[in-house]
Amino acid sequence: MCQIASFSLLQSRKGSISSDVRNFNNIEMRALIKFFSLPGKAPKEIHTILTETLGEHLPLYATTKNWVTQYKHGDFSTCPCPG
Repeated sequence: MCQIASFSLLQSRKGSISSDVRNFNNIEMRALIKFFSLPGKAPKEIHTILTETLGEHLPLYATTKNWVTQYKHGDFSTCPCPG
């Protein structure tokens, strides 16, 4: 239910956030991808959700896939820096 609510919120805010999407930083994008990967969504599905919601201002599919793989291996950090 949480996934549906969060997706609905992102979709409903699409028009109002589209100009602000360029201000998403790396940590915020990682947090979104982490949120959608926790219930077991596939990287392709996550990337599709982000594409529909955020348009072109998002990481490449390869980046999304890499981050999901890291989360599956136990690295739940949203900070891209080591340590």
